Amino acid sequence: MRTTTVDVKTEDGVADAYLARPDGDGPFPAVLLFMDAFGLRPRLAEMIERIAERGYLVLAPNLFYRAGRAPLFDLSRLAEPDQRGAIFDQIMPLIGELTPQVVTRDTGAYLDFLAARDDVAAGPVATVGYCMGGTNALRAIEAYPDRIAALASFHAGRVVTDAPDSPHRGVGSVTGELYFAHADQDASMTPEQIAELERTLDAAGVRYRSELYEGAAHGFTMSDTAHYDESATERHWKAVFDLLDRTFPR
Repeated sequence: MRTTTVDVKTEDGVADAYLARPDGDGPFPAVLLFMDAFGLRPRLAEMIERIAERGYLVLAPNLFYRAGRAPLFDLSRLAEPDQRGAIFDQIMPLIGELTPQVVTRDTGAYLDFLAARDDVAAGPVATVGYCMGGTNALRAIEAYPDRIAALASFHAGRVVTDAPDSPHRGVGSVTGELYFAHADQDASMTPEQIAELERTLDAAGVRYRSELYEGAAHGFTMSDTAHYDESATERHWKAVFDLLDRTFPR
């Protein structure tokens, strides 16, 4: 299994993206993976390859493509706890540019790219998102409920805010299945916010599972960071494949 880099045309330019696919001609069910804030790098390639090994074609776009092709930051010291803040100082302006309108517009381009491929099975795709990618993946499935059948979101932050366009307020449009894995004691997704998300999902009648990964820190799936938690990450893989295999029975 080998990751390649492809270019996806969007309304605002060209997004570089990682692509991993199983051996053979396909067609394969597709997974759209939304990166964490640190962007496309070897750890993301490892993750999409693991999904592709299970028979899925996986596209992971550089969500920050407007700022340039990945890598955009020096991540050589990412595993050092005292460097995280300095890196985020560079990243936060780019996160702020990913408005709901931008995410919706870009997601349409990513979905069109997948639909145009001969090795992608017809029908809706699934999404997997990490950190800010989990939040943006939720906006994506809300915007395209007929084209995205499922979402697995891990340690997503700011899913619930007081803003009128808070991501959790749009779940009423979702027709697929959602899975949320929350990091324990995550300042960007507090117990009160988790409870509010679950109340909103219940009121909307959405099919979902929302689980707390006790003892895991925000970003626990990323093995190149100081917050990596091996046990929680293995639990996360089980949840990913449970959802994908249920969404695309074969």
